[in-house]
Amino acid sequence: MSLRYLLLCGLYFFLSCSPTRKAQAPPAPVSMAERPKNIILMIGDGMALPQVSAGLYWQGGKSVFEQFPYVGFHKSYSHNDLITDSAAGATAFACGEKTDNNAIGVLPPDNHTCQTILEDLHARGWATGMIVTCSATHATPAAFIAHVDIRAFTELIALDYLRTPIDCFIGGGEDAFNARPDRRNLEDSLRQRGYFIRHRAAFTGLPLDGSKPFMMFTAGYEPGTASAGRRYLPRATELVPPFLRRRSEKGFFLMVEGSQIDWACHSNDRNWLRAEQLDFEAAVRAALDFAARDGQTLVIVTGDHECGGLALTAEPGSKRSFKPVFAERLHTGALVPVFAFGPKAETFTGIYENTALHEKMYRALGM
Repeated sequence: MSLRYLLLCGLYFFLSCSPTRKAQAPPAPVSMAERPKNIILMIGDGMALPQVSAGLYWQGGKSVFEQFPYVGFHKSYSHNDLITDSAAGATAFACGEKTDNNAIGVLPPDNHTCQTILEDLHARGWATGMIVTCSATHATPAAFIAHVDIRAFTELIALDYLRTPIDCFIGGGEDAFNARPDRRNLEDSLRQRGYFIRHRAAFTGLPLDGSKPFMMFTAGYEPGTASAGRRYLPRATELVPPFLRRRSEKGFFLMVEGSQIDWACHSNDRNWLRAEQLDFEAAVRAALDFAARDGQTLVIVTGDHECGGLALTAEPGSKRSFKPVFAERLHTGALVPVFAFGPKAETFTGIYENTALHEKMYRALGM
């Protein structure tokens, strides 16, 4: 063999194995199904176009969101306010109707219960799961499984986890299950129903073979920050889809939330935001890798609202770096992007109400 040939072979091997190359494009599926069997809905709480843009520039002009072939925008306002909160925003996704701020899984004018997509698909035989970086009783996960008039009723929200037997939950909030004012131990109730309970963010020993449902509590109350060492979100997003696929032949519904993007923006903390945004994007990459290999999974990534009025301004004295500037500490009414990959992803383009995501998910499933 010639030296030139060997050098070319070495260059090809280097490029094909490069971590940067792998991170920028998921493997192409062998074949893409006409309709999805599985849906992974990923919510960056407080994430809109400014946060996505910041993530892109923090990574040198490259972003996992460039891998999505279809992009749309939703209008995030709630039933009673131009500026939504996470409770109303998540209920719009889960139930397909606008509700008042602070309401969880109930609708105006009389706060009647609405069936969520997670509850409905479970009843139809789908496997279901949630992975979040907040507590189980926080607004976004609660809106997919609970029904209360006010989001602060966390003890009531925890009780609803006994009414819909979700296949797995990963996140904080253990105290609402075993350190309650009413002294009920909901963990014992879950164990009696066949659940494996884990009290820390460790995946070794979990029944990932699909043999039983599980709850992994990563904190008594709210989990720590990504900048302080919290790392479970991307790994969980890698491991849970195969677990859910083993739990049901029909398919699965998984909700993943990057919860603390919102908290960082409320605090106007750019370093906190950077860590949370990049952690969430690593989880998005894991979901895309699974969907590309699977060929039957629709991945949808969006936010419930924008938070902080984030602007990207020029860093003084530099033409290549930016300075994140916050206009306020509350949510805003900005349009929120929706990224879609997989079977029927093309139906998520355009500008529409946040409630339309619910309808589009059902239409994608052919239901």
